[in-house]
Amino acid sequence: MAGQRIGYIRVSSLEQNTERQLEGITLDKIFTDKISGKDTNRPQLQSLLNYIREGDELYVHSMDRLARNLDDLRKIVKTLTEKSISIKFEKENLLFSKGETPMATLMLSVMGAFAEFERSLLQERQREGIEIAKKKGLFKGRKRCLSEKSANELRKRVANGEKKSVLAMEFKISRETLYKYIRSKY
Repeated sequence: MAGQRIGYIRVSSLEQNTERQLEGITLDKIFTDKISGKDTNRPQLQSLLNYIREGDELYVHSMDRLARNLDDLRKIVKTLTEKSISIKFEKENLLFSKGETPMATLMLSVMGAFAEFERSLLQERQREGIEIAKKKGLFKGRKRCLSEKSANELRKRVANGEKKSVLAMEFKISRETLYKYIRSKY
Protein backbone atom coordinates (compact mmCIF):
# COMPACT_ATOMS: atom_id res chain seq x y z
CA MET A 1 0.00 0.00 0.00
CA ALA A 2 1.38 3.36 -1.02
CA GLY A 3 1.62 6.06 1.62
CA GLN A 4 0.25 9.56 1.53
CA ARG A 5 1.79 12.53 -0.24
CA ILE A 6 2.16 15.18 2.44
CA GLY A 7 3.32 18.77 2.05
CA TYR A 8 5.00 21.10 4.49
CA ILE A 9 4.89 24.84 3.84
CA ARG A 10 6.47 27.55 5.97
CA VAL A 11 6.60 31.31 5.69
CA SER A 12 8.05 33.61 8.33
CA SER A 13 5.03 35.79 9.02
CA LEU A 14 1.24 35.84 8.78
CA GLU A 15 1.31 38.37 5.94
CA GLN A 16 3.45 36.26 3.62
CA ASN A 17 1.88 34.26 0.81
CA THR A 18 2.24 30.47 0.74
CA GLU A 19 0.86 29.91 -2.77
CA ARG A 20 4.17 29.61 -4.64
CA GLN A 21 5.33 26.75 -2.43
CA LEU A 22 4.45 23.28 -3.74
CA GLU A 23 2.31 24.78 -6.49
CA GLY A 24 1.08 22.15 -8.93
CA ILE A 25 1.87 19.16 -6.70
CA THR A 26 -1.05 16.93 -5.78
CA LEU A 27 -0.95 16.29 -2.05
CA ASP A 28 -3.18 14.37 0.35
CA LYS A 29 -2.51 16.69 3.30
CA ILE A 30 -0.65 19.95 3.83
CA PHE A 31 0.81 21.36 7.05
CA THR A 32 1.46 25.13 6.99
CA ASP A 33 3.40 27.20 9.52
CA LYS A 34 3.38 30.99 9.42
CA ILE A 35 6.19 31.46 11.87
CA SER A 36 9.94 31.96 11.90
CA GLY A 37 11.98 28.86 11.21
CA LYS A 38 14.66 29.68 13.76
CA ASP A 39 14.14 26.30 15.42
CA THR A 40 11.91 23.23 15.17
CA ASN A 41 9.38 24.42 17.76
CA ARG A 42 6.70 25.14 15.18
CA PRO A 43 3.13 23.93 15.76
CA GLN A 44 2.45 22.55 12.28
CA LEU A 45 5.91 20.99 11.95
CA GLN A 46 5.32 19.15 15.23
CA SER A 47 1.85 18.08 14.02
CA LEU A 48 3.39 16.85 10.78
CA LEU A 49 6.07 14.86 12.60
CA ASN A 50 3.39 13.24 14.77
CA TYR A 51 1.11 12.54 11.78
CA ILE A 52 3.45 11.25 9.07
CA ARG A 53 3.83 7.47 8.79
CA GLU A 54 6.04 4.82 7.22
CA GLY A 55 5.69 4.83 3.43
CA ASP A 56 4.55 8.47 3.25
CA GLU A 57 6.31 11.02 1.05
CA LEU A 58 7.01 14.51 2.39
CA TYR A 59 7.24 17.39 -0.08
CA VAL A 60 8.92 20.65 0.92
CA HIS A 61 9.56 23.65 -1.33
CA SER A 62 13.18 24.04 -0.23
CA MET A 63 15.53 23.01 2.55
CA ASP A 64 15.36 26.41 4.26
CA ARG A 65 11.59 26.03 4.62
CA LEU A 66 12.08 22.87 6.69
CA ALA A 67 15.04 24.08 8.79
CA ARG A 68 17.21 27.18 9.03
CA ASN A 69 20.32 25.42 10.26
CA LEU A 70 22.19 22.35 9.16
CA ASP A 71 21.88 20.49 12.48
CA ASP A 72 18.07 20.72 12.53
CA LEU A 73 17.84 19.83 8.83
CA ARG A 74 19.96 16.70 9.19
CA LYS A 75 18.12 15.65 12.35
CA ILE A 76 14.67 15.97 10.75
CA VAL A 77 15.73 14.20 7.54
CA LYS A 78 17.41 11.39 9.47
CA THR A 79 14.44 10.93 11.80
CA LEU A 80 12.01 10.70 8.88
CA THR A 81 14.10 8.51 6.59
CA GLU A 82 14.75 6.07 9.44
CA LYS A 83 10.94 5.65 9.59
CA SER A 84 10.91 4.82 5.83
CA ILE A 85 9.50 8.24 4.95
CA SER A 86 10.96 9.89 1.85
CA ILE A 87 11.54 13.64 1.62
CA LYS A 88 11.52 15.60 -1.64
CA PHE A 89 12.95 19.14 -1.73
CA GLU A 90 11.44 20.67 -4.86
CA LYS A 91 13.71 23.70 -5.35
CA GLU A 92 16.90 21.67 -4.93
CA ASN A 93 15.38 18.68 -6.80
CA LEU A 94 16.67 16.30 -4.14
CA LEU A 95 15.02 13.16 -2.76
CA PHE A 96 16.07 11.45 0.47
CA SER A 97 14.84 8.06 1.64
CA LYS A 98 15.81 5.17 3.91
CA GLY A 99 19.20 3.60 3.27
CA GLU A 100 20.76 6.71 1.76
CA THR A 101 24.10 6.46 0.09
CA PRO A 102 27.10 8.36 1.43
CA MET A 103 26.74 10.67 -1.61
CA ALA A 104 23.16 11.56 -0.63
CA THR A 105 24.29 12.31 2.92
CA LEU A 106 27.04 14.54 1.53
CA MET A 107 24.57 16.36 -0.75
CA LEU A 108 22.25 17.01 2.19
CA SER A 109 25.12 18.42 4.23
CA VAL A 110 26.53 20.54 1.40
CA MET A 111 23.18 21.93 0.23
CA GLY A 112 22.05 22.52 3.83
CA ALA A 113 25.31 24.31 4.61
CA PHE A 114 24.86 26.54 1.55
CA ALA A 115 21.31 27.41 2.63
CA GLU A 116 22.51 28.25 6.15
CA PHE A 117 25.41 30.32 4.75
CA GLU A 118 23.08 32.17 2.37
CA ARG A 119 20.78 33.05 5.28
CA SER A 120 23.74 34.35 7.32
CA LEU A 121 24.88 36.56 4.43
CA LEU A 122 21.38 37.94 4.01
CA GLN A 123 21.19 38.84 7.71
CA GLU A 124 24.64 40.44 7.60
CA ARG A 125 23.72 42.59 4.57
CA GLN A 126 20.47 43.58 6.27
CA ARG A 127 22.29 44.67 9.45
CA GLU A 128 24.84 46.64 7.42
CA GLY A 129 22.06 48.38 5.47
CA ILE A 130 20.22 49.30 8.66
CA GLU A 131 23.40 50.73 10.22
CA ILE A 132 24.07 52.89 7.16
CA ALA A 133 20.45 54.10 7.11
CA LYS A 134 20.62 54.91 10.84
CA LYS A 135 23.78 56.99 10.33
CA LYS A 136 22.00 58.94 7.59
CA GLY A 137 18.91 59.35 9.79
CA LEU A 138 16.76 57.40 7.36
CA PHE A 139 15.98 54.37 9.51
CA LYS A 140 13.28 54.85 12.07
CA GLY A 141 12.64 51.16 12.80
CA ARG A 142 9.44 49.25 12.37
CA LYS A 143 6.18 51.20 12.55
CA ARG A 144 4.40 50.72 15.87
CA CYS A 145 1.44 48.35 15.85
CA LEU A 146 -0.58 50.23 18.46
CA SER A 147 -1.44 53.86 18.94
CA GLU A 148 -0.40 55.55 22.18
CA LYS A 149 -3.99 55.27 23.41
CA SER A 150 -4.16 51.52 22.66
CA ALA A 151 -0.73 50.92 24.22
CA ASN A 152 -1.84 52.69 27.43
CA GLU A 153 -5.06 50.63 27.51
CA LEU A 154 -3.01 47.45 27.05
CA ARG A 155 -0.70 48.36 29.95
CA LYS A 156 -3.64 49.19 32.21
CA ARG A 157 -5.39 45.88 31.44
CA VAL A 158 -2.18 43.91 32.06
CA ALA A 159 -1.79 45.73 35.40
CA ASN A 160 -5.38 44.72 36.25
CA GLY A 161 -4.40 41.08 35.83
CA GLU A 162 -5.91 40.20 32.45
CA LYS A 163 -4.24 37.28 30.67
CA LYS A 164 -1.46 38.43 28.37
CA SER A 165 -2.14 35.75 25.76
CA VAL A 166 -5.80 36.84 25.48
CA LEU A 167 -4.79 40.50 25.23
CA ALA A 168 -2.20 39.73 22.54
CA MET A 169 -4.88 38.04 20.42
CA GLU A 170 -7.36 40.85 21.03
CA PHE A 171 -4.87 43.56 20.05
CA LYS A 172 -3.61 41.38 17.16
CA ILE A 173 0.01 41.45 18.31
CA SER A 174 2.47 38.75 19.31
CA ARG A 175 3.22 38.12 22.96
CA GLU A 176 6.75 39.37 22.34
CA THR A 177 5.34 42.67 21.05
CA LEU A 178 2.99 42.82 24.03
CA TYR A 179 5.97 42.55 26.40
CA LYS A 180 7.78 45.31 24.51
CA TYR A 181 4.78 47.60 25.01
CA ILE A 182 4.64 46.72 28.70
CA ARG A 183 8.34 47.66 29.13
CA SER A 184 8.22 50.84 27.03
CA LYS A 185 6.94 54.29 27.98
CA TYR A 186 5.13 54.79 24.65
